Amino acid sequence: MITKILSKLKSILFKSKTSSVIAGPKKTLSKTKKKTSKVSKPSKSKIKKEDSKKIEALKAIPGVGAKSAEAFYRAGFKTPKSITSAKDEDLLAVPGVGINLVKKLKNLK
Repeated sequence: MITKILSKLKSILFKSKTSSVIAGPKKTLSKTKKKTSKVSKPSKSKIKKEDSKKIEALKAIPGVGAKSAEAFYRAGFKTPKSITSAKDEDLLAVPGVGINLVKKLKNLK
């Protein structure tokens, strides 16, 4: 029952993010006036030493690995208690967190 609700919620959350992007009309440039733009990748912010200790504490939670611990930290979950006491919808909003991980976290209570 909860699996159906969570999967429905996740599909709604991710559909709303993708459907909000609207493509504009394409512009064509003449051969004499081609514009070149440099596209840079967004750089990942360096994690401070004290932040890495907090991320290590998040990795101590069963089922949470390095990537998901960092994703939780960046989403604002700074302590293991904040993760285990959070609502399912809030956990599913974190990039890279799926229904199976949320189930594991809820079974820890």
